[in-house]
Amino acid sequence: MTKQQISLPAKLINGGIAGIVGVTCVFPIDLVKTRLQNQRQGQQIYKNMMDCLVKTVRSEGYFGMYRGAAVNLTLVTPEKAIKLAANDFFRQHLSKNEKGLTVFKEMLAGCGAGMCQVVITTPMEMLKIQLQDAGRLAAQQIKPASMSPTKLAATRVLSRSYNAGPSTATSALSATQIARELLRTQGIPGLYKGLWATLMRDVPFSMVYFPLFAHLNQLGQPSRDESAPFYWAFFSGCLAGSTAAVAVNPCDVVKTRLQSLNKGASEESYNGVVDCVSKIMRKEGPSAFLKGAGCRALVIAPLFGIAQVMYFIGIGEFILDLSPFN
Repeated sequence: MTKQQISLPAKLINGGIAGIVGVTCVFPIDLVKTRLQNQRQGQQIYKNMMDCLVKTVRSEGYFGMYRGAAVNLTLVTPEKAIKLAANDFFRQHLSKNEKGLTVFKEMLAGCGAGMCQVVITTPMEMLKIQLQDAGRLAAQQIKPASMSPTKLAATRVLSRSYNAGPSTATSALSATQIARELLRTQGIPGLYKGLWATLMRDVPFSMVYFPLFAHLNQLGQPSRDESAPFYWAFFSGCLAGSTAAVAVNPCDVVKTRLQSLNKGASEESYNGVVDCVSKIMRKEGPSAFLKGAGCRALVIAPLFGIAQVMYFIGIGEFILDLSPFN
């Protein structure tokens, strides 16, 4: 980050723009991550990331890779804005009357940021996962080898039903319809299913990411009073983001499984975090917790690299300078 103080509105704008640009670029890989994480042993439809991308395009078309993107694009602005702004807020308050922050206080600031963001992250992920995983369930119902062109086209409109019970072929539902159904049947807690798993992922992520980024970025500073160049900020954001993403991937797998409302054939349900962890360990082994780790690193790295560049360039400050309300 640059040395000058950045106003809260500018932080929100920078984080929001970075989130929108980043999600637009990497959302197909995020969709692949969700589908790979939800695959059970012995029921693999996708062999790897590229195989999943190719099969998704063939069966659902190019825009099939962006299922659930509207939810992310709508909510990623407040989510990323809250995360980045909260971290800066906690860092500023923890560093009062001190020259710098200790690693412990940097981790504490990251912890606070992670706890703040789950207010937005949990319902966003809840809705996104249902839309992203619908194609995998449709592919499970119809074996690709036996698909006629007519049946293949039909898979484009297959989606989940969002009540308890086995998945069925239904007309595609929007995020708004899913949210309404969850609110009608389960109330607000329905949108916050998997909250504890989300906290388990996002709090450690922020505790790793923000201190690591700060120290990596410091290595690129020509002097104590100068900021690191923008390419170094981007590199630092990418490296810190990918490292933190892989570190917390087991929690992300648990969160994805818990938030998947409908299951495919022979896929069991889970009663909370502990039950989910024990069943995955017993039936799929420790390697299952690393499913989608590569995809997640590829998603998170540019997201946070772009975010740091937005801060460096000062897009938010530029927009505020042009505003008549400045």
